[in-house]
Amino acid sequence: MLSELLEIQPGVTAVIGSGGKTTLLRVLGQELAAQGRTVLLTTTTHILPFGGLENLVNPTETEIAQALKQHRLVCMGTPEEQTGKLTSPALSMAQLAALADVVLVEADGSHHLPLKAHASHEPVIPKETNQTICVVGLSGLGRPIAEAVHRPEVFARLTGLPPSSPATIEVVACALNGEHLAQRYFLNQADTPETWGWAKELAENLKAPAVAGALQREVYFSCSF
Repeated sequence: MLSELLEIQPGVTAVIGSGGKTTLLRVLGQELAAQGRTVLLTTTTHILPFGGLENLVNPTETEIAQALKQHRLVCMGTPEEQTGKLTSPALSMAQLAALADVVLVEADGSHHLPLKAHASHEPVIPKETNQTICVVGLSGLGRPIAEAVHRPEVFARLTGLPPSSPATIEVVACALNGEHLAQRYFLNQADTPETWGWAKELAENLKAPAVAGALQREVYFSCSF
């Protein structure tokens, strides 16, 4: 199971990066809930409400506890009227961690691009976090940095390359290692023999353990050595 491969522990896990963060939250939440754990999905930035799940808006601790007892898997946050998204909850992360077995936090934005570099104010990782997982979209490999990366100018500084350069495996590894923001990586969109090879090669060049797979197909494998 993906939650086991990523070694999700009780408490707060932050998810950053690009190329599947929100889907990863849902998949992990569903797996953990099926194991009998209570799980809260939330954000420190912005997230769309989850279709098919219980979404709580500005809930009290009592309302969260009741929802978790009934559903096990619940999304919650503060509504943003202009966008329809949820933002950071009013309750503290410590309060949320006391209510649920696991709190999964989307702590980053990426404008739906497969790769991401981080500005100085990003990511917004709660101090209670026991593990940060960085999602990497393999569909960005080989494409120009300017097209595949959110904040390409930051990525370019990290790698010493112009934004017109391709985001090769070595270049992406250089950027990720330079930022060193995560304890573990999830290399998403590995759904063909070619992309499996990309994932394994990228993992060999990273300074933290990596798991690869395809969230849409529910296929996952460890590629750390």
